[in-house]
Amino acid sequence: MINRVVLVGRLTRDPELRYTPNGIAVVNFGIAVNRPFTNQNGEREADFFNCVAWRKQAENVANYLKKGSQTGIDGRLQSRKYENQEGRRVTVVEVQAESVQFLEPRGSSGGGGGGAPQGNQYGAAQSSGQQNQGGSSNLNDDPFGNDGQQIDISDDDLPF
Repeated sequence: MINRVVLVGRLTRDPELRYTPNGIAVVNFGIAVNRPFTNQNGEREADFFNCVAWRKQAENVANYLKKGSQTGIDGRLQSRKYENQEGRRVTVVEVQAESVQFLEPRGSSGGGGGGAPQGNQYGAAQSSGQQNQGGSSNLNDDPFGNDGQQIDISDDDLPF
């Protein structure tokens, strides 16, 4: 069985953070995702989804995102049922966000300004220095650090 959802859009409201009786953080927020086509009037429509994130991810969403922030979500659909105040049975389908990517830098004028540094799902600042992988700290050792130049690779070096 496959149940996977990937969305990129903007928050439709500020995230609502709360805690369960056991102290687990949970946040609810809405996201609007533009459709890839226009309607008959030439206008772009959007779909609206309710999302839920848990634990540290929930706290980061509440701390770094706000209405209008652009975000990417990777998760799954989940439905739940409850009885409303009128006694009617209601079914709700939500996106359980397993990963939330903040797609705008903090203070961006793009639509929310509350995002964390670009591409970081946990709200921590990304290092602007070189990363030391395998003891190498020189950019010249990076086979992909060629500033857009063509890379010569023989067919024998390809893994497929």
